[in-house]
Amino acid sequence: GPKVVAIGGGTGLPSVLRGLKAHTSHITAIVTVADDGGSSGKLRRELGVLPPGDLRNNIMALANDEDLMAQLFQYRFANGGLEGHNFGNLFLTALASITGSMDKALAETGRVLAIEGCVLPATLHNVTLVAEVWVQGEEQARRITGESHIPEAGGKIKRVFLQPDRVPASPDAIRAILDADLIVIGPGSLFTSILPTLLIGGIIEAIQASSAVKVYVCNVATQPGETDGFTVADHVSVLEQHIGRGVFQTVVANNSYPSRNKGENTRYVLPSTDHDPVHQRYRFHWTELADLERPWRHDATRLGQSLLSVYHQAVQTALPPDTVSR
Repeated sequence: GPKVVAIGGGTGLPSVLRGLKAHTSHITAIVTVADDGGSSGKLRRELGVLPPGDLRNNIMALANDEDLMAQLFQYRFANGGLEGHNFGNLFLTALASITGSMDKALAETGRVLAIEGCVLPATLHNVTLVAEVWVQGEEQARRITGESHIPEAGGKIKRVFLQPDRVPASPDAIRAILDADLIVIGPGSLFTSILPTLLIGGIIEAIQASSAVKVYVCNVATQPGETDGFTVADHVSVLEQHIGRGVFQTVVANNSYPSRNKGENTRYVLPSTDHDPVHQRYRFHWTELADLERPWRHDATRLGQSLLSVYHQAVQTALPPDTVSR
């Protein structure tokens, strides 16, 4: 199968990995390390490690779910001093200490769980996500520090950036991007998972230099405090404002909106009007992607099939400017 690189965070990205692992064993996930909430945030603050939670979720997506080890890794302590912590997070933290770095810990964990593919932190450096948010009734944009606090501000996010602002990407991540046949950005939290990964020094330059087929997967549902009322084109516009135009050529977006009771709070990301200028700049691949059980999520199997068909189409037609696969 093709060499795939998937870029994002801890909730959206696993659906890409689950959907593609049946079709290729060459999968590399490049994952945000801006997380500062929950168990991950606590371990990060108290022990100074890279936040393990999003990394763990992606490793689990490549593992066999039925496996006892996989269940152990997702086990969450319900009370006592370890309340809220996840066994997998503690395991990765301990292993990072033993091996000397989180990327080595992830490689060893991949071996323990016999996963095909690998999971990499976007950077081995400590980064903090900062947002400028317009809050109604305030004169100036408010500056909010910390990934977990941004959606709580309840305003409209103007932009996000990292502090420090040019931390270098993990060398393995850059190598994987340059070597990829297919690069998938998203799905996932636009401002708090995808952008903090893309804004790491060298990532965008590597994507632009790569001759891979490049795809952005738009979310199925909007996220409260982040993308309220956003259309598909709004998501793409925010990416353009942060990383420039033309970093990817194709947008994969959902066009099914299951009206199941399970998703009564789900606000779907709707298509934009065709005359939105964004539509002239990209190829749009519309398909039914909403999971029927959890309609705010992608159906992993369908997503995997869509990505492969976009990839094969691009390779067959070898479309300009740089979609020619090796």
